[in-house]
Amino acid sequence: MVPKLYYFSLSHPARAARLMLEHKGIEYERKDLLPGFHPVQLRLAGFDGITVPALEIDGRQVQGTLEIARSLEEMRLEPSLYPADPAHREAVAAAERWGEAVFQPVPRRIFRWVLRRDGDLRLLLAKAMGMPVPQLAAAANLPVAGLLGVASGSTAEVVRGDLAQLPSLLDHVDSLIEDGTIGSEPRTAADYQILTTVQALATFIPLRPLLEGRPAFEDALRVDSQWKDRPMPADIPPEWIPSPYLPAEQGVLT
Repeated sequence: MVPKLYYFSLSHPARAARLMLEHKGIEYERKDLLPGFHPVQLRLAGFDGITVPALEIDGRQVQGTLEIARSLEEMRLEPSLYPADPAHREAVAAAERWGEAVFQPVPRRIFRWVLRRDGDLRLLLAKAMGMPVPQLAAAANLPVAGLLGVASGSTAEVVRGDLAQLPSLLDHVDSLIEDGTIGSEPRTAADYQILTTVQALATFIPLRPLLEGRPAFEDALRVDSQWKDRPMPADIPPEWIPSPYLPAEQGVLT
């Protein structure tokens, strides 16, 4: 049975799952979902969770980038998503875990917080997705955005904290590129996990000055040929955004 990937392009974890499937050379069927309405669609498809990526593979339903990476390794060992050298493999696995647990949720929380407060952004996204009657779709998406925001803990306090530590997080990504853990061929699960998150951050116009010129941003532009760099407005209080020229604070990566 051909694996089915439940997907929408706005989701950076879903893009990571797509890149891993393509890395493996595994043919798959892509089921494009409507952002904001995807929780209902996933439940109707039989998944327990309400977020993408979601994958049907070998008669199982798997959700989340870590679980999908492991399932793909079991399905087809080569080409592997992890290096053969044991030390490099452990470094990649550690970076992947950090990317999933610490880094990946940051743009998700920012996006969901902004989406609840910015009706113009909801309308812009509805139009970009080609939804019929986009004004109605934008209005209908508000309660869903609220529920998803609560589920991800995207309160003002949390989002402000995410933004404060963003330079440190990006410094860490740059260091992973510098030491060769990510950023070179062949790509690994950590590349897909981390660099798609950098892409997601780059979509917020107010955050671009924090990213441009960094190795993390330059590599994020290369990791996925299908990704379109289309920055969008985001109603983020300017005083919440750290200066790109200040040194990153320490001790925030645990």
